[in-house]
Amino acid sequence: MPFPFITVSRTVSKPLFFPVLICYFLFILLPHGGQANYKNQVIKIGAFVDVNSRIGKEELTAMKIAAQNFNKDSMSRKVSLYFLDSSRDPQQVASAAGQLIKEKKVNAIIGMHSLQEAALVADVGNRTQVPILSFAAPAIPSPMIQFRWPFLILMANDCSAQVKCIADIVLASNWRRVIVIFEEDAYGGDSGMSALLAEALQNIGVDIDYRLVLPPFLSDSEELIHKELVKLEESTPCRVFIVLKSSLTMVTSLFREAKKVGLVGGETEAAWIIPDSITNLLDSVDKSVISSMEGTIGIKTHYSNSSDSYKEFNDKFETSFRANYFEEEYSKPGIYALRAYDSISVITKAIERSTGGTLLGNMLSVNFSGLSGEIRFDGQMLSQSETPKFKIVNVDGEKFNDLNYWTPDKKIKEDWPGLKLVPRGWAIAKEMTIVVPGNAAFEEFVKVTKRSNNPNDDKFGGFSIEVFRMVASQLNYEFKYKFKSLNCSYDDLIELVHNKTYDAAVGDITILFDRSKLVEFTQPYTETGLLMIVPEKDKKATAWMFTKPFTWGVWLMAAIMLNYTMFIVWFLEHQSNPEFQGSSKDKIGTAVWFALCTLFFAQRESVYSNSTRVVVVVWLFVAFVLTASYTANLSSMLTIERLEPRIEMNNATIGFDKCSFLGKYLVNTLHFKPASIKEIENEEQYIKKFESNGITAAVLERPYAEVFLKKYCKGYASVATFYRFGGFGFAFQKGSPFARDLSEAILKLSEDGDMDLLRDKYFTPSKACSTSVTSSESETKSLGLSTFWGLCLITFSTSTICFLQSLFHLIKNYQREATPENVISSDGSVLSKVVGLARSVWSKVVGLATYFYHKEVRIPLGMTQT
Repeated sequence: MPFPFITVSRTVSKPLFFPVLICYFLFILLPHGGQANYKNQVIKIGAFVDVNSRIGKEELTAMKIAAQNFNKDSMSRKVSLYFLDSSRDPQQVASAAGQLIKEKKVNAIIGMHSLQEAALVADVGNRTQVPILSFAAPAIPSPMIQFRWPFLILMANDCSAQVKCIADIVLASNWRRVIVIFEEDAYGGDSGMSALLAEALQNIGVDIDYRLVLPPFLSDSEELIHKELVKLEESTPCRVFIVLKSSLTMVTSLFREAKKVGLVGGETEAAWIIPDSITNLLDSVDKSVISSMEGTIGIKTHYSNSSDSYKEFNDKFETSFRANYFEEEYSKPGIYALRAYDSISVITKAIERSTGGTLLGNMLSVNFSGLSGEIRFDGQMLSQSETPKFKIVNVDGEKFNDLNYWTPDKKIKEDWPGLKLVPRGWAIAKEMTIVVPGNAAFEEFVKVTKRSNNPNDDKFGGFSIEVFRMVASQLNYEFKYKFKSLNCSYDDLIELVHNKTYDAAVGDITILFDRSKLVEFTQPYTETGLLMIVPEKDKKATAWMFTKPFTWGVWLMAAIMLNYTMFIVWFLEHQSNPEFQGSSKDKIGTAVWFALCTLFFAQRESVYSNSTRVVVVVWLFVAFVLTASYTANLSSMLTIERLEPRIEMNNATIGFDKCSFLGKYLVNTLHFKPASIKEIENEEQYIKKFESNGITAAVLERPYAEVFLKKYCKGYASVATFYRFGGFGFAFQKGSPFARDLSEAILKLSEDGDMDLLRDKYFTPSKACSTSVTSSESETKSLGLSTFWGLCLITFSTSTICFLQSLFHLIKNYQREATPENVISSDGSVLSKVVGLARSVWSKVVGLATYFYHKEVRIPLGMTQT
C-alpha cells in the first residue's frame, strides 16, 4: 500500500492528498473515543517528523517499515500513515494536527519531541478524543498529565535516571563545581531538568558554579555563543561543562566555538558531559563535529542489538535508508528509529486485541518486548519496568569509545576502562597567586622577611610555608605559584579566597566549620586544640612533704611488713641467740632495734639460724628497693616541682592572638567577658604582658603553645585543654581539585615520615627546656601499692615459709621430749570426758608455749592427773 506523505514548509500549509486517498472516505468510522470495531478497516495514523533532521529521517523510515510489516501480516486491517513536517512553532504544529484530524479522520497521532508541542497537540486530542503518542520526555513524572491531557501518551521515560547518571559521573570524577549549559525551548524554559540536576548535585555536595542559558538556535547564534564562552572563561576557573538540554545544531556550534576559545580538548583540563539526546546521534554526525568534541563524555541509551527481530529490522532499515537518503554516510538505526517503530507497534497491537473498548484504553494496556526495550505503560507514561541502563562513551579523535555501563544500582568507579585520564575540570593558571599572613604571631610557622619596598622581593619561610613547598613538589604536574603577604585577620584571608581575589591561602590557618563553607581545605598537616598558658610560682613547703613519695597505702604496707619481719626474726632467734634473750622488755627492744636498723643496713646483731638469714636477706632487698624509690621520688618532687601554675579565673585577663578566630571563640563559646580578653600581636608581646601583669593567662592553639613552652619553659606552664579543631590546612577556592591533590600529597609525606623530620627541624626544644608541654604531664606522683605488691608477696611468703618450718620442728621436738604423765586422761560421765579433753588440749598448748619460751617441758599448775 502506498504511504501518503504530506510535505509542509516551516509554516504548516493546507495538506495536498493523493487521489488514491479518496477511497478512505468510504469507510464508516465510529467516534474516536467510543467503542470501535477495526475489522476490515484502514487505521489512519498521523505522524509529525522533522524531515530535514537525522532523527526525523530515522523515525520516518522506521514507521514505514512498521506499517509495511503490519500490512503484510494482517489480512483484515491495514495501516495508513500521514506524515507532516514538524514546525519549530508549537502553535502551528497544533493547528496542523487539528486540520489532519478534521480532514483525514486519523485515529492517532505520533511525534512531538518537546513537551510544549505535545501539550498543545494533546489539547486538540482532548477535544477530538484522538490518542496522541508523544516522544517527549518530562523531567519528572507528573500526576497532572492524566487529568489535564487524558488522551496524551508519553512514549518515553522521565529524565530522573539520566540526571542521576550525570551526577554519578561527576561524583566518580571528584569534580566539586560544574557549569550547566542548556538551550531554551520556544517558551524560554528547560522543562524542569535544571532544577532536577541541581537537586541531584546538591545531594553529592557539588555546586553549580555558572548557568549558561542559550536561546533557541538562530543563524547568528554562533556570535552569541562565542561571547558567552569568553565571558565564562574569564569569570571562573571551573571547567566541568554539562550540556543538559540542547539541539544537535546548537551543540555543534557550541563545541566549535568552545574549541576556538580553548575550552575543549585533551590538554585543556576541561570536561564535557552531553545527554543521550545528543550522544544517540554521534554515529551519524560529520567527523569534523566529532573531532571538535575531543574528550567529551556522553550518555547513550542502551538497547539490545542481538535479537532476531532487531537484526531483521536493521536489514530493512539500512536498505530503505540508503535508498532514500544516499547523502547520509551512516545508515544504521538509532534509539529514535527503534522507538518510532515501537510506537506503530503500540497502535497495531492495540487494534489486534480490540473486540471492543476504546483505542486509547487498548494502547495503554499493551505489554510487549519492543526493539527499544520493554513496552508497558504506567498511567500515561512508558513504565520503567526494567532498570534503566545507559552506556557511557568518550569521544577520542574522530570516534568514541565505550567506557562503562550505568544503572541506578551500579555506581561508576574512578578507574574507568578506556579513559586515559580523567580531566581535572579546573583551569590551571599560568601562575597561581597565593596569599600568606604577613603578621603571624609565631614566626616558626610563617615568617615574611621584607627585603625592599617591592612585595615581589619578600622572602617567605616557616614550617607552614615549607610544608606547602614540599607538598607542591610531590604533584605529578607543573604547579606554578607565587606568594603575596597581607596583614589582616585569618578570616579576611579566607574571604579573599572565597571571592576569588586570590587562588589560595597558605599558612597556619585553622580549619573551622564556618570557614569550610567558603573555601576548600586540604587535609590538615598538624593537629590543633586550645591550651592555656600561665606563669608559675614557687610552691609552698609543707610539714608533711616527706610523706608524699609514697601513698598512705604504701606506708601502711611497709609498717606491716616491718612488724611481721620483726616477729619472725625474734621467733627464729630468741631460743638460740643470746642477743635476743633476757627479759621480755629486752627481747622486744632488741627485735624492734634490729628491724629498724635493717632499713639503713646498720644492724649489728648476729643471727644464728639459717632460716633467719633467709628472712633477713629478703627483707634487706625489700628495704633497699623501698629506700631507693623513696629517695628518688622525694628528690624529683623537691627539684622538678618547684613551680606551680598560678591563675585565678575570677579576675583573670586572657591574652589571645589578634589575627586569629579566638576572640569570638572566647566570648561566644567559652563565655569570657569581652572586657577580660586582650589582643596580643606577637610572641614577644606575650612575655611583656606576662611580666607587666597585663595578662593573667594566654589562650593559644596547641601548636603555638608547644612552641612557646619549648622556648620559655622556665616560669610558664600549660594548665588546661579546651576543645579540638580541624587542624592547620591550606585553603583553595570551592571546588578546586588542587585541595584534593595536595591532601593526597600531605598524607603520603606523613606516612613516609618526611613531615616529622620537617617538624623536628622547626620545633626542636632548647637544651634548657624539657620535652613536656603541660605541667600535669611533668608532675611527679606518689608511688602506690601497685608498684610494690610484688615485693610484699615475696617477703611475706618467705617469712611465712620459714616460720612454718621452724614451728613444725618445734612441735616435733616437743612431742619427743614430753613424758607420758603429762598426758591427762579420765573416766566417768560424758561431761567429765569433755572437761578432761579440754583440759588435756589446753595443757598441751600451754606446754608447747612454755617449751617454746623456756625450751623445757613444764606442766601448768592445776593440770594434774585425775
